[in-house]
Amino acid sequence: MIGQIREFQHLFAKAGVEVFIPEFIQTLPEEKLLELVPKFDGWIIGDDPVTERVLVAGKAGKLKACVKWGIGMDNVDLAACKKLGIPISNTPYMFGNEVADLAISYLLALARHTFIIHKGVLEGKWPKPAGISLQGKTVAILGYGDIGMHVAKRLVAFDVQVVAYDPYTRFRDKIQGVEFQSFPNGLSYADFLVITCALTPETYHLINANILSLVKHGIRIVNVSRGAVIDEQALVEALESGKVAAAALEVFEREPLPLDSPLRRFEQCIFGTHNGSNTVEAVHRASIKAIELLFGFLEVKEVTL
Repeated sequence: MIGQIREFQHLFAKAGVEVFIPEFIQTLPEEKLLELVPKFDGWIIGDDPVTERVLVAGKAGKLKACVKWGIGMDNVDLAACKKLGIPISNTPYMFGNEVADLAISYLLALARHTFIIHKGVLEGKWPKPAGISLQGKTVAILGYGDIGMHVAKRLVAFDVQVVAYDPYTRFRDKIQGVEFQSFPNGLSYADFLVITCALTPETYHLINANILSLVKHGIRIVNVSRGAVIDEQALVEALESGKVAAAALEVFEREPLPLDSPLRRFEQCIFGTHNGSNTVEAVHRASIKAIELLFGFLEVKEVTL
């Protein structure tokens, strides 16, 4: 939303709402939030640490309501919101297609080494690494929510075997050609693992040394969910041993990825910048929804969005 704020400025102006956008790279630190949040009636949250301390400070100030721009709520202390009586919502079902597109692009790049070829050509080389065919392979999807379902729809067209893991699949639409298993049953047959689940206490470091010991040697991993679903140290060890052939990581436990991260040693890996939802169309859609929700919480006069 930051890059397109001018597009929505007229909506805030028409509603008589003043907007403040702080400067930041990925998130604001808690101390800065403690200073800023109490000054405002509403907060459209990114990936910032919405801790109880910040919410208490906000409640003591002007804060009346929050909206999480996007889907993941793992950075928000929802219990504190409830305790303090601060209404909050996310913007669900906004990015399923966009993040699924990115997941598939990562999967294809890992299969055919297109990123390695690109880098080689830029360096004046002409590399021809042997890739692997997708037809007949098995792809496991961890998390069958909005993003996972859109990934599955795309994968079925590639004539691969799709296995999905999600304890709440009974509430979701089933797609022909997708097999459902209890995690980690069947993971040892997967050639690819695509991670699209939410980060919860149950999924924190779900992909750890124990699980990686069960996977097929040479598996390729794509993570477009949250970095902390993977135990990065365990992943480093699996990459070193060849147990994991390659990984495409859109997200990390610490963001931006630290310069001293051992993950940077692996040229067979692709790294993203937690940018999976960032298309012009998706940002516009989610921003309108976030503004609409916040105006509703704050009982701002009706404005056509």
